[in-house]
Amino acid sequence: MLLNAENGRLTLDGGAMDYIRFGSGERTLVILPGVGDGFRTVKGTALPFALGYRKLAKDFTVYMFSRREPLPEHCSTREMAADLGLALDQLGLSRISLMGVSQGGMIAQWAAIDQPGRVDRLILTVTAARPNDTMRHTLESWITLARKGDYRAIMEDNALRSYSSKTVARQKAVATLVSALTKPRDFSRFLTQAESCLTHDAWEELPRIFCPTLIIGGTEDRIVTAEGSRELAGQIGGAELFLYEGLSHALYEEAGDFLDRVRDFCLKE
Repeated sequence: MLLNAENGRLTLDGGAMDYIRFGSGERTLVILPGVGDGFRTVKGTALPFALGYRKLAKDFTVYMFSRREPLPEHCSTREMAADLGLALDQLGLSRISLMGVSQGGMIAQWAAIDQPGRVDRLILTVTAARPNDTMRHTLESWITLARKGDYRAIMEDNALRSYSSKTVARQKAVATLVSALTKPRDFSRFLTQAESCLTHDAWEELPRIFCPTLIIGGTEDRIVTAEGSRELAGQIGGAELFLYEGLSHALYEEAGDFLDRVRDFCLKE
């Protein structure tokens, strides 16, 4: 099978969790996506992700996990991290490098705090320890739109906030097209995930993270802000901080060396 790409689904305490797997490396890298998981899980995406992240396939066996289904109302980022632990136990993954993107980074913080013996390396990408004013404004706006069922407006606003000035016009057009062709069956899952970002607060417990940690952010991040990344780096002992100049929340798509940076950090002795 190309790049060993596989789609999987686990049973979890009255629910289920979709995940994908690809690569053939001896090391395990787990990736947690952002709040967009509330609209669509990773189900069926193993091959496209394997192709997009093929730079990692030689050195790592890569897993990407969605949140559980159904997702209980008011489920917190810490509870989502506990679900991740159950999934990793089922798959026998006892030592991992863990990368969380946006809301996935919030979940990853709790995983590193509550499951310290499992996380070898931690990469927190475009995320924050607690909500700031920009995050609150953005998420409250998306929550209002979700309650109205306005998927197109959410997608377009996300594109405007996430991409650099070089690509934002094209990405907004893509978002408009995607929202016209697809629409979630309901918005409850997205609402739960968005609300969990507003209640996320790992600030006081971040000093309990002792594994090597890399914080990646963008100087123009219009969702969590560069200051959110700087705060994380200052609260986690020995954490490295790298900010992409001129990039925003979707830097993991726009920065050509992003995957190289992830790989090098995880392989560094």
